[in-house]
Amino acid sequence: MDSVKSSNELFERAKKVAPGGVHSPVRSFKGMDRSPIFFSKSEGPYLWSVEGTKYIDFCQSFGPLILGHRDPDVAEKVKEQINSAWTFGACEPYSLELAEWITKKIPNVEKLRFVSSGTEAVMSAIRLARAYTKRDKILKFEGCYHGHYDGLLVKAGSGLAGESAASSAGISAAMANETLVADLDNEEQLESVFKAHGSEIAVVVIEPLPANYGLLIQRKEFILKIQELAKKHGALFMVDEVISGFRVNLKGMIQDLGLSPDLVCYGKILGGGFPVGCYGGRRDIMDFVAPLGPVYQAGTLSANPVGMVAGLATLQKMDNNRGWDKLNKTSLEFCLNLKSILNQGSDLDVSYYSSLFWIHTKTSEPIRDLNHIPKGQGETFKKLFLKLLDKGVYLAPNAYEVGFLSLAHTESVLEETLVKIKGSLS
Repeated sequence: MDSVKSSNELFERAKKVAPGGVHSPVRSFKGMDRSPIFFSKSEGPYLWSVEGTKYIDFCQSFGPLILGHRDPDVAEKVKEQINSAWTFGACEPYSLELAEWITKKIPNVEKLRFVSSGTEAVMSAIRLARAYTKRDKILKFEGCYHGHYDGLLVKAGSGLAGESAASSAGISAAMANETLVADLDNEEQLESVFKAHGSEIAVVVIEPLPANYGLLIQRKEFILKIQELAKKHGALFMVDEVISGFRVNLKGMIQDLGLSPDLVCYGKILGGGFPVGCYGGRRDIMDFVAPLGPVYQAGTLSANPVGMVAGLATLQKMDNNRGWDKLNKTSLEFCLNLKSILNQGSDLDVSYYSSLFWIHTKTSEPIRDLNHIPKGQGETFKKLFLKLLDKGVYLAPNAYEVGFLSLAHTESVLEETLVKIKGSLS
């Protein structure tokens, strides 16, 4: 890397060669009244900027690093693999080992196909669902995010329940019109959408723990109602566990909510910090994928061996060491202490589930859909974010992104964080 003076200097250079100077929009610190930090090193719960400043990291690359940055056991496996091969473009044993581990541990996944991202997993699963059901429409929910696939970058329209409009330029009206959108936490509206379009819906896709626009913890009854109506009307029921999968526990929200999905999508933790995703589900559905079936999907770097060994090492370490039990216990204690500090020193509060948390303005009722998010969330969060940044605590630079804990966040690290948060509030 060239000798650098500051993150500001790097950002000015980056803006000349990349849109907005970044390769994913949230990294730009848009709305934060400052340039983004450029990082050069990470370890455990920490990040170091190019200037050498150390930060306690609660972004954790937006969720994949459940063991923390550069876990030594995972790193050893990665180094061994890099010394053997980087990529084959051919059959290899590493993806087989990870696939066998997943299908053995998660009964709902009888077969799977590895891809390189959560977006790619969802996109491929949607195509598969349409082919299997011979239907075209998708039903998604306002407040859930499933990657940047055209058919799911839509929002609720201004008319009847189910109508949609593109939420990004470049998406055709025809594509947007094939996607129906319903509100979260609204059984009555859900019923009306199925009454009007039930015979047209190929697949219903839901984040069982919506965590891309705040942490919108759903009632179990509502998620089960979605599953019930999908199956009743002949649509496939698909859960997007890209964030919650292997995060809340081994079997994810499928276990916590008692779900029986037809298709499941994973990413993030699955790759142990490398670009890995997968879609899987019932054997008869997955056998529609080429080369067995008519649904074409391929990828040059799909099942990349480095990501395969990193993912398997991560999952095995969590499973063998009761990692989810330990992390959930630590996270609960941290979030309860954080809630107490926020409630006493400000008008802020925290919503949390397992090792995910989201800081927001206090509300009188649980935040389960976008309409419940307090006004002014962006400005309120910005003030806290900037104060914590000055104290060496790094949160995701967006008011609607959640925070993540890892096993690397020890008791002493979390105590230090709480002291810094308390100081920021004053």
